[in-house]
Amino acid sequence: MPAVIPDRPAHSTRTGARSASGQQQPSHAGTVATVRRAAGRITVLTAVQTAVMIGLGLLITGPAHGLWPLAHEDAVDEGLEGIRTSGLTAVSFVASEAGNTLTVIIGTVLACLALVLIPHRARWREAIFLSVGVALQSLVFLFITLAVDRRRPEVDRLDASPPTSSYTSGHTGAATALYAGLAVLALSRIRGPWRRIVGCLLLLIPLLVASARLYRGMHHPTDVMGGMLNGALSLLIVGSAVLTRDPHGAPAPDGSAGTSAPDGTDGTDGTGQRRGLAVVVYNPLSAGAATLDTVRRSLARHGYADARLVATTADDPGYGQCAAARDAGAALVVVCGGDGTVQAAADALADSGVPLAVVPCGTGNLLARNLDLPLTPAKALDGALSGTAHRLDLGRVEGDGLPATHFTAMSGAGLDAAVMDGTGERAKAVIGWAAYVLSVLRNVRSPRTELTLRLDGERPLRRSARMVLIANVGTLQGGICLVPAARPDDGALDLLVLDPHGVRGWLGALTTLFRGAPAAPATERAHAGEPSAAGPVEYFRFRRAEIEFDTGQPREIDGDPVAPGRFLRAEVRPGALTVLLPAGGN
Repeated sequence: MPAVIPDRPAHSTRTGARSASGQQQPSHAGTVATVRRAAGRITVLTAVQTAVMIGLGLLITGPAHGLWPLAHEDAVDEGLEGIRTSGLTAVSFVASEAGNTLTVIIGTVLACLALVLIPHRARWREAIFLSVGVALQSLVFLFITLAVDRRRPEVDRLDASPPTSSYTSGHTGAATALYAGLAVLALSRIRGPWRRIVGCLLLLIPLLVASARLYRGMHHPTDVMGGMLNGALSLLIVGSAVLTRDPHGAPAPDGSAGTSAPDGTDGTDGTGQRRGLAVVVYNPLSAGAATLDTVRRSLARHGYADARLVATTADDPGYGQCAAARDAGAALVVVCGGDGTVQAAADALADSGVPLAVVPCGTGNLLARNLDLPLTPAKALDGALSGTAHRLDLGRVEGDGLPATHFTAMSGAGLDAAVMDGTGERAKAVIGWAAYVLSVLRNVRSPRTELTLRLDGERPLRRSARMVLIANVGTLQGGICLVPAARPDDGALDLLVLDPHGVRGWLGALTTLFRGAPAAPATERAHAGEPSAAGPVEYFRFRRAEIEFDTGQPREIDGDPVAPGRFLRAEVRPGALTVLLPAGGN
């Protein structure tokens, strides 16, 4: 790769630390802020976990106690007591000890030391994930036993009864947190065919511990199921905050750039010929080590054995990396990230002819959804590499304080941009695209503005609007078809002007949007100075447009907020982007 990265237009830093296409600076302040956010998220979700587990316990010991199948739990314990043998008892003792408190503590400490000391690059995130997951399970277990009082089964118990409630099984919960946590790390960090075997064996241990605790008469069936649920939730909470968020970048699982073909592949295209250079540009906040490992393997299977992995940064969310790959003669650019990362890649590769493969890893993934791409990394990349190249349109937009840039999906001003600006990264990480819905409700009363439209050199139109949206594609998250006529390969862009008045106006607008009204032909457009019978929703199709607002408006490009302003100029760039699509795709 060239050492000099091309300059990015001024708006490239618009995303900062809050955009899906950006990355936190590896500074002390940034690290502290990231740790605080992760700790806050873990704290909140742990409180929810504790409440859920206690609620289940109170339900099991209360209103649901006499209902099927809870009413028959004693029969299970009695049945296991009746099949006891010396051999099974000895085996159950060994299995039960795997979940013993001392065993789990020693196992956790040794595993964390191994993660930090053995690899060439210390695996601090993995060590934190495992240790905090185990500790979190124990903390929640303590609160559960204080709140839920359940007697142990009325059978001959083979172990001394601890002074804690039967619900939940502490052995099973601790075993789930430790061994299932190790299984997650094995499946996501180990390379080669042994990772699945190791992962499955580790996942088997909590099941053996649960069976042993039942056999030894220490718990009811729902106690061990509750223990497994408690351990699994602890891992899920910690993993979502630690493993999927990396403010300093996510290196490949073995710390290299992936220069050899895994699993014995020869790095050819199936005919014995090696392909050219492939560059993977990834957003480390959304594409973790497991995703990168999947990408490298898929590329090697399709003949790209010498793929280079390049991370985006806060200062350059993808443009410079893709431009450098283009200038280096890359035969393929793979982008792993959300809409912002894809937009930066498209901006750099416009009119270059370098094919782009999209691996959707963000919250919205608008382009991927509109192209009907698989939303799982392995399927998306395999489909692209097995498919064909298609030329797709790009939009090009510029304005006051906004340098010219390309977009793949949508660009807009008004309510749309206010919603994007008001959707926090934490909300998107916790509830996904539903965070946008909450932001809509907060910004729905944003003021309207007067504006002038100039479309394809025709006479200007005057409108009032809460939002204008320039669309290259038409479908939003959740399958909502906001601009039905928009197509990424029709050589035109579509414009939505939204201006509902009052409750009745909003109902009419929603009806029109969900019904999917077609774009209005040019002959039906009302010009400046003429009365307009426009309803709350208007559609237009154009190749070049100028939009001038009477007051400054928030603006966005492909979901990323940009500097507010009063002017936008947009035009279509037909067939400017070459994208690899699966067979039968657009």
